[in-house]
Amino acid sequence: MPRVQDSGGGYALPALRFVLLEWYQQQGRDLPWRHTRDPYAIWVSEIMLQQTQVATVIPYYQRWLTTFPAIADLAAADLEAVLKQWQGLGYYARARHLHQAAQQIMANHGGQFPCTYETVVALPGIGRSTAGAILSAAFNQPQPILDGNVKRVLSRLYGLTVPPKQAEAQLWQWSTQLLCRQSPRDFNQALMDLGSTICTPRQPLCHACPWQGHCWAHRHQLTHEIPRKMSRSPLPHKKIGVAVIWNTAGEILIDRRPPTGLLGGLWEFPGGKIEPNETVQQCIQREIREELGIEISVGEHLIDIDHAYTHFRVTLHVYYCQHVSGTPQPLACEAIRWVTPEELDQFPFPKANIAIIQAIHERGRPPA
Repeated sequence: MPRVQDSGGGYALPALRFVLLEWYQQQGRDLPWRHTRDPYAIWVSEIMLQQTQVATVIPYYQRWLTTFPAIADLAAADLEAVLKQWQGLGYYARARHLHQAAQQIMANHGGQFPCTYETVVALPGIGRSTAGAILSAAFNQPQPILDGNVKRVLSRLYGLTVPPKQAEAQLWQWSTQLLCRQSPRDFNQALMDLGSTICTPRQPLCHACPWQGHCWAHRHQLTHEIPRKMSRSPLPHKKIGVAVIWNTAGEILIDRRPPTGLLGGLWEFPGGKIEPNETVQQCIQREIREELGIEISVGEHLIDIDHAYTHFRVTLHVYYCQHVSGTPQPLACEAIRWVTPEELDQFPFPKANIAIIQAIHERGRPPA
């Protein structure tokens, strides 16, 4: 069982709420989505902020609302246009879920973002904490939140001695108890700001924290150990052979991934995992034969790219190739297309592939 203190480490809940809200009025961040009560704009910001830093999100958020200013605009857009706007933010399922949810809102809710917890949490890509954040920010509803920042704050405040993943129910209980029901919008925003700017993962600014005197971890000098970490295995490392396939017209073959799963709906340069006792060149020829039904010759090395995802990392070994024979077929993808190097920038690609495109622009077409 996690160690718990009485409410707020021995302090009354009203005092905790008061000092946090007072701190927020003076120190809260000026963020663009805090200048609106439009649930659509707030929803977009909350989805973008999952797994992504505020500074990265702001320009994407502003461009998104310029391109898709209302739910109807997002719902009517082509998925490829949606993914292109998202390109570079990563975790592309978030963009697909936004698109799907917008279409559901148009079909089932008359184009109006719903205002009940049960309806909001039923939308694609919205979990309990995100629903709470949207409803409190847009409608000032007293809904608790529990994102990563809030978990860290509560773990330290109450002295949680197990990893947060092992105490989700307890953390939700604390968040619900702490919530200021008179000012839930400001309280939740304050809680997120506290975690983002003061109660940071490393070297928290305890001297500037409104809850310094209430915090169990600070009192026991254990902020560097709380939250407790889960033991982690090393990330699997996949080595991938990638083909930039040219035809005699100076075009490059790209394919679109299936709409679901990792990087679903994005375009990429074809290739696959290098098998044991297989050279990169052999891998590329085999993968292209299996995935596209064509024969190619593998030419000069273009670039190697290391990229980390949440649960694994990859090294892409990229080679220029020439189309030799056969008509490309989408045997293991959703679509294929021959495009000029200049047209590559029009398509949504995974982040790792952007470096390939830059290398193509720098190197140019291989000699005939």
